[in-house]
Amino acid sequence: MPDQSRKYRIFLSAAEPSADAHCAGLITALQQTPYDIECVGVGGQKMAHAGCNLLENTISHAAMAYNAFAHLAHFYKLIKRITRYLQTNNVDLVVVCDSPAFNLPLAKAAKKLAIPTLFYVAPQLWAWAPWRIRKLRKYCDKLCCILPFEQQWFTSRGLDTTFVGNPLFDELNIAPAKASRRDYAAFNTDNAKIAIMPGSRTAEIRSLWRPMQQIAIALRKKHRNASFTTVALDEKTQQALDSARLMDFRCKYEIGSVYQAAINSDFAIVASGSATLQVAAAGCPMVIMYHSNRLLWHLIGRWLVTSKYLSLVNILAQRALVPELMPHYGSVESVAETVEKLLADPQRLARTSAELIDLVRPLAEKKAAPAVAQIAIDMLNQS
Repeated sequence: MPDQSRKYRIFLSAAEPSADAHCAGLITALQQTPYDIECVGVGGQKMAHAGCNLLENTISHAAMAYNAFAHLAHFYKLIKRITRYLQTNNVDLVVVCDSPAFNLPLAKAAKKLAIPTLFYVAPQLWAWAPWRIRKLRKYCDKLCCILPFEQQWFTSRGLDTTFVGNPLFDELNIAPAKASRRDYAAFNTDNAKIAIMPGSRTAEIRSLWRPMQQIAIALRKKHRNASFTTVALDEKTQQALDSARLMDFRCKYEIGSVYQAAINSDFAIVASGSATLQVAAAGCPMVIMYHSNRLLWHLIGRWLVTSKYLSLVNILAQRALVPELMPHYGSVESVAETVEKLLADPQRLARTSAELIDLVRPLAEKKAAPAVAQIAIDMLNQS
């Protein structure tokens, strides 16, 4: 075990809000061990609140950087700055979380300095860009995955990999096993409560918010008493959504809680991503959308993506458990028709609800943050 009489320094890197939350949970778990550990790194307010000394708030910069080239240039300079920090300070372990485009170069820098590196949240190489496996194998000493099937996939390709559970369920205190089975026997489509979840990233909102509203408007024309709840990441996001609200669309807003909104809804229209797992944990049937440029998808996208399914829910199920309208090219008629067909089949809704809860239960059986903290402690012992 590590020496309890000395102080250890761990550098953590997060470039997106979800990674900021995951790293914050890890920092809290590390502080609950008997070791004296200083956490320093790049991330957001959640990491800072947990006790991390931030070199830079990468989350706020990512949210404000609309110019892609300026964004890339900034992060290139940041990687150089982090490298200098690693060169001039004693760092015992580097933990990089998700975002392989940013974190693999950072892992490379740590490797050159012989600093052990832990990659938390395995990149989805099984779905696209599998050639990155060489870099991952070369630069990372330990990989923590958050989807059960990933452990065997990465281990078979030469990476020391452990399934640690899904941090999403740690952070939100979600227990799918306790979710109530939904009874749609008395369900009335005309009174349907539908959640609209356009995502948290600016690009997602820009591409999905308008068509999601149009779908809701089309449904409301047929079902005058249907109600809609839109989930916004925070108040700033809510203001942005409301400023782009179509005149004929009426909704109430839920700040932050995808899971709670899904619990209180009969159905959800969701942007592809981790939110779909929260909706699944609530046992809420859904359709999943993601926008793509038609030309780019046919020229590049469909050749890069190797997974049969594109949404996390269907990838876990290994079948089309819920409709995934991906890529979505802007037409709303087919989406509205799909939703209409599902709402008209209460038996299917009830069956899907139960299957979704069963699907995500294994993700919540382990607590991810304590599991990753223990792996980090073990790596400190080996350093």
